[in-house]
Amino acid sequence: RIADFQEVLGEPTVALTKLRDLCFSGIPFDGGLRCLCWKILLNYLPLEKSLWSSLLKKQRDLYSQFLKEMIIQPGIAKANLGVSREDVTLEDHPLNPNPDSRWNTYFKDNEVLLQIDKDVRRLYPDMAFFQRPTDYPCLLILDPQNEFETLRKRVEQTTLKSQTVARNRSGVTNVSSPLKTTPNSLSEYEVLPNGCEAHWEVVERILFIYAKLNPGIAYVQGMNEIVGPLYYTFATDPNSEWKEHAEADTFFCFTNLMAEIRDNFIKSLDDSQCGITYKMEKVYSTLKEKDVELYLKLQEQNIKPQFFAFRWLTLLLSQEFLLPDVIRIWDSLFADDKRFDFLLLVCCAMLTLIRDQLLEGDFTLNMRLLQDYPISDVHLILKKAKELQDSK
Repeated sequence: RIADFQEVLGEPTVALTKLRDLCFSGIPFDGGLRCLCWKILLNYLPLEKSLWSSLLKKQRDLYSQFLKEMIIQPGIAKANLGVSREDVTLEDHPLNPNPDSRWNTYFKDNEVLLQIDKDVRRLYPDMAFFQRPTDYPCLLILDPQNEFETLRKRVEQTTLKSQTVARNRSGVTNVSSPLKTTPNSLSEYEVLPNGCEAHWEVVERILFIYAKLNPGIAYVQGMNEIVGPLYYTFATDPNSEWKEHAEADTFFCFTNLMAEIRDNFIKSLDDSQCGITYKMEKVYSTLKEKDVELYLKLQEQNIKPQFFAFRWLTLLLSQEFLLPDVIRIWDSLFADDKRFDFLLLVCCAMLTLIRDQLLEGDFTLNMRLLQDYPISDVHLILKKAKELQDSK
């Protein structure tokens, strides 16, 4: 299989159809093959190999530019703003009501940053990877000569001042006060010494810059679960030349992936044809075609697709399985030329594989099965999804 991949990737122009077919059945980790294939499948790298090096240089330079403009510049401005008295009063000050005020933007950004911070610290808690220091900390930002305010400092300062209230999409309000910390809280994670940064801090930066560049959608809870597996894959690339640029490459691949699935995250589109409600209904209509008995049972128990399929579809199943299994599922999803039609079949396969339990269970039991899916063998699920696809 590795030889097959090398053959396709060795051509001056990559044959996309062949590559998709190979990737659909799973990509070997060896030699950085997965990282390379994902970059092609997510339209980050063009099919002409001769363009790769110039494109990568251009994109990575552009990302450095984003870091300077969105993290370093505001930090320097913050460090300088309080220095001279007349600056503050004449030009801009924290209470300036003008929406264009730099301070106003700064405070708005902090709200987004706090939400991102809370979410990325919890990424894959069963794995130590995201808490570990990266081998390639961002020197632009971590230079000890810097007096400016980094994201880490911003979070520390803002958390002290605020009690955050997060409203999630089902309308449940979580109030978390910095004084009342649960055992699993932020205080558990030691912040690494200056000059080092953990992998979750890199993910935080990627999401913060994405939110700044996409104000229409900004940051929505769950995006952290989409960027996590991408970053993990690129940051563990056996090829160190690629691994060093995991942050920039993840940012652009995440942006491209979000361009395809962002409608799932936009609440106002929920009921439109491109929104998440339509896709959830599609899971049920596909199930009705494939297994009408199971479909009727779920209908009869009033188990709506939003009770479980919302999370499955929005997060591309990243919450249902262990990270290595999520990555294997994503090989097939990224290789799907119809872009995520296969995901609907995977969801159907997951339902049909537990049909006997669902047909016997009552509402409570079935909800528990669907919200904490019992089968961990993703190969079995993908095989079943492929059978459903072939039976069309």
